[in-house]
Amino acid sequence: MKMAIRMFFYFLIPGLWPLHPKQEVPRETHFEISFPASASPSPITGRVFLILSRKGETEPRLQLDFDGPQLFGTDVHGMRPGQTALIKDTTQGFPLQSLKEIPPGDYYVQAILNVYTEFHRADGHTVWAHMDQWEGQDFARSPGNLISEVQKIHFDAKGDSKFTLRLTNAIPPIQMPADTEWVKHIKLQSQLLTQFWGHPMYLGATVLLPKGYDTHPNIHCPVIYLQGHFALGAPFSFTTKPDKPGYKSWARLREEARAKHLNIVEPPEFQSDDEEDDGSMADLESGYEFFQAWNSENFPRMIAVTFQHPTPYFDDSYAINSANAGPYGDAITNELIPYIEDHFRVLRQPYARVLTGGSTGGWGALALQVYHPDFFGGTWSISPDPVDFRRYYGGVNLYQDHNAFMTGADDAWLRSERYCCRFSDGQVRLSNRQMSQRGVILGTQDMGIEWLNYTPVASDGYPRRVWNLQTGENDQEVVEYMRAHDYDLRDYLERNWSKIGSRLVGKIHVICGDSDGVYSNLAVYSLEDFLENTKEPYYAGSFTYGRPLKGHQWQPWTNADLVRIMAKTIASHAPGFDSSAWNY
Repeated sequence: MKMAIRMFFYFLIPGLWPLHPKQEVPRETHFEISFPASASPSPITGRVFLILSRKGETEPRLQLDFDGPQLFGTDVHGMRPGQTALIKDTTQGFPLQSLKEIPPGDYYVQAILNVYTEFHRADGHTVWAHMDQWEGQDFARSPGNLISEVQKIHFDAKGDSKFTLRLTNAIPPIQMPADTEWVKHIKLQSQLLTQFWGHPMYLGATVLLPKGYDTHPNIHCPVIYLQGHFALGAPFSFTTKPDKPGYKSWARLREEARAKHLNIVEPPEFQSDDEEDDGSMADLESGYEFFQAWNSENFPRMIAVTFQHPTPYFDDSYAINSANAGPYGDAITNELIPYIEDHFRVLRQPYARVLTGGSTGGWGALALQVYHPDFFGGTWSISPDPVDFRRYYGGVNLYQDHNAFMTGADDAWLRSERYCCRFSDGQVRLSNRQMSQRGVILGTQDMGIEWLNYTPVASDGYPRRVWNLQTGENDQEVVEYMRAHDYDLRDYLERNWSKIGSRLVGKIHVICGDSDGVYSNLAVYSLEDFLENTKEPYYAGSFTYGRPLKGHQWQPWTNADLVRIMAKTIASHAPGFDSSAWNY
């Protein structure tokens, strides 16, 4: 009887009922991504990306930048039509690391399958990587990659959510710009690179001809070789299309400000989406304004050439020989440049070959001059990537610092994040840790902080990292390899100045803003410290800095003025130079 009464009260008063732990039903949130046989009847090895964006004006794949949108990635091996790739809670992402961190809300989503090629390299390694389709290793635009239609979804990581995306479309081939009377395009198969990669590999160039080139067949012209990230547009953004009504470039605004005795307006920093852009970031003058100068009566008659040299790992090779990317330095100097100079009337004298480029191209333009002091007659390197490994990205001293992510000694009480990117007003944009995390997501198209072209080959055939992308711990064996192979340009110059210094006198010119967006100025200061103290011989070059608040790829001249400066230097070095013949 007492037991019955006790049970009655348990039922009557819920708080008295002996509760068992409630079994949590696991929540599952994932995206199922597949492609039909109509998109590709054959299995595909590559990397699947999922993009979530809050903006719907353009496809999410066309919005990718360091600042977003949200990106996830996972490798697939022999993925068959109808087979599913999963992006789930454990899939690492960037900027947020997991689907669990995505705030509830409405998003536009799109999937991409970056198609890989199997390379059987001459070094005995077999690797899978994306074969560039002449888009510059931009997987979001690469021909043949599969993409899904954009969907708008409501996402809540706390719910039980499953989404399906089908990769039904292939990105169409790149439309090559047509040749004109001014601009010519070259694409040739490199025998050196083809042999290394075991696959047809290509180099290219866009050639800008001077006024009167066709009507003066006996005249040979000096040449400007430009480097930078992959672009098919004409050098210096040259175009014969007039500017849109009301458009005013920085150069025009600057002249108007000077006329009114106002402060000089500084150029904005941005990446143009103009199809004819050459990859430059500062809108110094419009491409049409440059054409007007190039076409004027008294402008120096020169040939300008932009290189294209994408690798399976990056959109350019830095014009160096690399254990991972192959002999791009030899291919450019022994195959591409001779081809250009055989097919165009280039004045084939060292003093008549000059170099320029910004950022990545700034490093490459300096490296080509330093490595080939007798072949080129001068370089104007703008905001070069770190030229001193004691001031690597984020100010890391690769030779001394143990960790690339944090400042201070390992046992310091206070340590701070290292930042590799900032805005010109000093506000930080991206840390070394975040950039490395992004590199993990990108896979073999790793655009992380360390350069894959510099490092040795790992046992699996892929590049070793200069630091661990998860922990930031530096690999000193890799660092010493990079120095031994002369990729630290300041160190290389210092060790070899007695041998090569006399052949570089007056040839090194470096331009950099004091508020450089990737802190390149720190390494440039170190390079200047060495070169300004050189003796027997003194380097007799120049360093030009923008102060204050001058950012990445700042330069104090328009591109047309830069060409005039280079032409004046060439003329001063040319024995018996006849300027009237050169200028027609």
